[in-house]
Amino acid sequence: MLTRNLFKSSAILNNFRCGIASRQLSESVRPKTGILMLNMGGPEKLDDVHDFLLRLFSDRDLMRLPAQSQTSKFIARRRTPRIKEQYAEIGGGSPIHKWTSLQGEGMVELLDKLSPETAPHKFYIGFRYVNPLTEDAIDQMEKDGCQRAIAFSQYPQYSCSTTGSSLNAISRHYKKRNDVSKMLWTAIDRWPTHPTFVKAVAENVKQEIEKFPKSVQKDVVILFSAHSLPMKVVDRGDPYPAEVAATVWKVMEALNFSHSYRLVWQSKVGPLPWLGPATDQAMKGLAANGFVNQLLVPIAFTSDHIETLFELDLEYAKEFASKTKIENIRRAASLNDSPTFIKAISEIVVEHLNSEDSCSTQYHLRCPQCTNASCTEARRFFCQNDRVLKFLKERQDIGRQG
Repeated sequence: MLTRNLFKSSAILNNFRCGIASRQLSESVRPKTGILMLNMGGPEKLDDVHDFLLRLFSDRDLMRLPAQSQTSKFIARRRTPRIKEQYAEIGGGSPIHKWTSLQGEGMVELLDKLSPETAPHKFYIGFRYVNPLTEDAIDQMEKDGCQRAIAFSQYPQYSCSTTGSSLNAISRHYKKRNDVSKMLWTAIDRWPTHPTFVKAVAENVKQEIEKFPKSVQKDVVILFSAHSLPMKVVDRGDPYPAEVAATVWKVMEALNFSHSYRLVWQSKVGPLPWLGPATDQAMKGLAANGFVNQLLVPIAFTSDHIETLFELDLEYAKEFASKTKIENIRRAASLNDSPTFIKAISEIVVEHLNSEDSCSTQYHLRCPQCTNASCTEARRFFCQNDRVLKFLKERQDIGRQG
């Protein structure tokens, strides 16, 4: 393993030297820094739903099922008709690819100005369960000759089920190929309290509150809704609930704690216990207690997709709310193409590029009850590059002094 890691470091440094030598010949077409925007993705058309579900239920980083290779096929077949109906109600497919593309385009445009020394930058989309798949995006980055590769999770808060699964997929891809990357890989694995991200969410909350009747605007209760987790994942030590709560606190702090609020959880699947309170039950209970003006805020989703457009908008705000005592309910816009949000993700990348860290300090720490070997391998894959980053930083500093 040590020999393999030394070989990898040597290959990375050689790639940087070659890039410096050939920059003036190919800089206009060869990206120096590739940013891989990681997310679960969503089917863009109804015919993609089955394969999306099959990949999702086959992911052993997300869930462990008995005889999973066969069970996943059964579940995907059974759920496809109902999920197709849901996607049909929101226009026939998920818009997450569209929004991620717009965010990526805006991000690299800013990055080329903010960090010219690491330019040109190119974004790549790596979805976990639909095209463009993470593995295909990695191969394209290698083909393009990127010198530095940043795995940028589009989940602000880290969970083993989301960001963890995507990062595991990257290290697993190289292991399957029995190959080492010529790119210097680092990871932005979480950013729950980044100031500009918080500002973007707070802006959308303010704008939506102003759309309530003026007579009730001060009475609005803010419900920050995030995708829930099975309690067995929480009990394993997954940091997601704490990081989502940290985001909520920072957003309310930015709003000067102007309204009452709660953190609630949506999207439970199956009979096992999940993290609560459930979004719909919180809505109902608060309304019964006289809090009849409610604002739903997607706090762990940065783009519109099935959980916002169908679950929050149609299932909760339209259908479920009509059966309760709720008088006014709205949903804050997702971040989508918010200029403030695009500025935020650009700043996050620049701060990462300027650091000597291959990943966050928290990423070094596995969940206390983790037994997934892939998590160990992924951490080794990313975290071992700290010494390479330090060397390059020192060279860069010497160059500036000279």
